[in-house]
Amino acid sequence: MARDRLSALDASFLAAESPTAHMHVGWAAAFDPPADRVPPSFEALREHVAQRLKRSDRYRQRLAMVPFGIHDPLWVDDQEFDLDRHVVHADSPALGEVVDRAMSVPLDRSRALWELWIAPRLDDGRIGVVGKAHHCMVDGLAAVELAALLLDPDERPEPIEPEPWQPRSSPGRLSLLAGAVADRAQEQLDLVRLQARLASSPGRLVGLAGDARRATAALAHAFADRAPGSPLNEPISPYRHLAMVSRPLEELKQIKQLCGTTINDVVLAVCAGAARRFLEHRGQAPVALKAMVPVSVRDAEDGSTLGNRIAFMFMRLPCDETDPVRRLAEINRMTRERKRAGEPRGAEALFGTVSHAPHTMQRLLTRLVASPRTFNLVVSNIPGPAAELYMHGCRLAEAYPVVPLADRHALSIGVTTVSGRACFGLYADHRSLPDADLLARELDREVGELLARIVEDPRPPRQSRSSRPLAPAP
Repeated sequence: MARDRLSALDASFLAAESPTAHMHVGWAAAFDPPADRVPPSFEALREHVAQRLKRSDRYRQRLAMVPFGIHDPLWVDDQEFDLDRHVVHADSPALGEVVDRAMSVPLDRSRALWELWIAPRLDDGRIGVVGKAHHCMVDGLAAVELAALLLDPDERPEPIEPEPWQPRSSPGRLSLLAGAVADRAQEQLDLVRLQARLASSPGRLVGLAGDARRATAALAHAFADRAPGSPLNEPISPYRHLAMVSRPLEELKQIKQLCGTTINDVVLAVCAGAARRFLEHRGQAPVALKAMVPVSVRDAEDGSTLGNRIAFMFMRLPCDETDPVRRLAEINRMTRERKRAGEPRGAEALFGTVSHAPHTMQRLLTRLVASPRTFNLVVSNIPGPAAELYMHGCRLAEAYPVVPLADRHALSIGVTTVSGRACFGLYADHRSLPDADLLARELDREVGELLARIVEDPRPPRQSRSSRPLAPAP
């Protein structure tokens, strides 16, 4: 049964969910209709999805909870799967309204944990699609796999032959319980075997010591360095709003090349600058906010496997620095140090170790990681498709990511690249952060001003004009 069981990291996203913190990831996309024929109807798009369900069994599976919670849930075939429960006709002509409605409602855990909301006629003539899937099912990168239900690399793909699907029978309570006990016993046996192998192999002990060092560094950055108080960490409601802004990807690449950084550094820097402007609009002194930065640890062998293969870095965003080039230089320094020290792999090793711990300890770690004392906001850079993609002949023009909010976290920022544009999705709690669109405008402005400043002179000034020194990395 272990092959269909949630990992400890996957299960942590179930544990972090609450009535006000919905743990689904997703995206809001706009498609250009074909110029040479009638745009597809909702019914045609629904059938388009139906033909592609065979690409992954997971889209027709649900969670089976283990009695007494002695182990994490299993994926089992949904005996009552009905596509109409998952592909929703959205009658609004505004993409923003569709995504806000879709994301303000949690997914039903008794069903397959994904939905597609399709608006066949937006007010600008395009087609809108909002997708969401539970974070226990996909990480930000694997969320792109949900798009595989819709997208093809060719404008006129070969037709897909329908295949009959017969759900496998679901295990009963006794079978679930017995499987959980057996899996727990196997995990303990594996742990004993690992200890024996380590005892007989000094080389393995050296490798384990390295993992321990990296995990300790990840723990220190996560918990020892407390996040400051912020208006981004008030109690939140269930209601969501996605503020959207896009810039030419070439601008971010130009900044990266002129300053010798990475695209991810540029994303973090412009987010820090936008947060600085936002705090000033609110009449508050800018402080160095602490961000959780997901890092993919997928490798070639993972392929398109669903589930979570991510680790986290916790970083201070120098929002209290007035000069944009200094902000970028400071972020670049921190990310280089963290990656050189292997911190992302250390965080992954930490979660792997915790998977052998009792559920009580796992849930405690989940609460600690999701606490506003640990971080103020999430900033996630999700790689987008390199080539043009099509949905039933309609070209994908824009796609804005949705990164979920934990309790007492009112903002997350995701960015992905589509058709030569960097699309920023600022996902916010509608009640505690009603001015998220202002933050999006400031982010747009920050990209333009950072580029202009770097083209003029890419060197940071000798002395910061910050009101106080930058907080050193712990």
